[in-house]
Amino acid sequence: MAPSKAESLIDVTEIFVELTSAEDEDAGFGGCEARQKLERKLLRKIDSRMSILIVIYMLNYMDRNNIGAARLRGLETDLGLQGQEFATLLSILYAGYMIMQVPSNMFLNHIGKPSIYLPTSMVIWGIISILTGITKDFVSALLARFFLGFVEAVFFPGALFLLSKWYKRNELGTRIALLYCGNITSNAFGALMASGILDSMDGKLGQAAWRWLFYIEGSLTIFVALCAMFILPDFPSTTRWLSEGERRLAMRRMEEDAGVGDEGETEEGGHLTGLRLALRDWKVWWMALVMTSFNVTLSFTTYFPTLSATMGFNPTVTLLLCAPPFILTGIITFALCRNSDAIGERFCHATIPLLFGIVGFVIAVCTMNTAARYVSLFLMAQSYAGYVVVTTWISNSFPRPPSKRAVALAFINAFSSFGNVAGSYVWPSTWGPTYRKSCGICITTAGCVVVMCYIFKLYLERLNRELAEDERRKGAEDRGFRYLT
Repeated sequence: MAPSKAESLIDVTEIFVELTSAEDEDAGFGGCEARQKLERKLLRKIDSRMSILIVIYMLNYMDRNNIGAARLRGLETDLGLQGQEFATLLSILYAGYMIMQVPSNMFLNHIGKPSIYLPTSMVIWGIISILTGITKDFVSALLARFFLGFVEAVFFPGALFLLSKWYKRNELGTRIALLYCGNITSNAFGALMASGILDSMDGKLGQAAWRWLFYIEGSLTIFVALCAMFILPDFPSTTRWLSEGERRLAMRRMEEDAGVGDEGETEEGGHLTGLRLALRDWKVWWMALVMTSFNVTLSFTTYFPTLSATMGFNPTVTLLLCAPPFILTGIITFALCRNSDAIGERFCHATIPLLFGIVGFVIAVCTMNTAARYVSLFLMAQSYAGYVVVTTWISNSFPRPPSKRAVALAFINAFSSFGNVAGSYVWPSTWGPTYRKSCGICITTAGCVVVMCYIFKLYLERLNRELAEDERRKGAEDRGFRYLT
């Protein structure tokens, strides 16, 4: 039945009101041109302060993975490690890591003070890293690694949540890529730093070189943490150094991006509601499985010095050779994520690097030729670029409410740590120096990730069709929120 004149008049009035409201919003910032200028200024200000997250993430991974470099200079012998005890030292970190992430992000969303919360946790893990250097046996090292993971768990999901509170979907991929560049660079810079420390500090003050590695890197972490307290922003509604106009614009941007308010949103049950919403969402569980498989695929990163050592060079050269593959990966990751943001596509950008990684594993399986194995390390490292895109994809797929987003990001990251635990046992020395079985496991999990990402893409496309159909039924003129696929 055709709509009546009254109904048509109501529809026209509603559209007029919406357009007028949008103009009024820009008028509150001095008009469209003034708003754009203020927005550019706001982004520059936030970007400059958020950049310290890159340094923090570098140190987060250096403090976690320096044990791999220490292994080359006597850690196993000094601690009397046998059998799978080294692998257990790697995996126990993720036990603490899994326990803390969800409650930590719920608490961060509650207090709204990441500028205090994240650096404080950083100081504590820096102290624990230093204490790792004084351990004397397997049990003491095991305890240090467990508590290191427990405290380090605060940072990554907290940083993702902080970024998602400031940046729109088409801005988030580039920022997460830059954050991950800290992670990727830590594999390169950490290897170079470890090479210098291990080569020059052996026997100083009666301490083994590997102990100095923990002392120096832990102290650097504490120093950067103290600086970060004065640099990091809080959330848009709690950051004091924003002007009133900048604060309103920061909150308005996120409302426009998600199609609904974010800050100040009332939710019955608060964080418990966010937890229930997250755990009932099929997307959360599916992407948790995707990231678990991905972490098994990336298990080679912790053992990278060991894989580099299979080429037959001395420990110093071995560590130096670890740097170039990750330097190239950092460049590729940034370019890939920037392009992914620009065209609004995630699936191909996530899976193509994985296919290069699979080629790298195949080469490693087929030959022990030095040049070919080094090329394989470059290709394996490219898998990390796909991991960054998938992480951004996850952040885009849970726009609201904020409590659900906080829990979803933390839960996925925590659950996926099962992949890190399993990955710690994928590269036993008894499978070396070829590590064919290890590479075979990584090829399998990488293939699973590609298939599961494709299923996720199809599911999001179906949701987008439902959103479009809902808008058509309601007669909406403007295109609303869409999931990126």
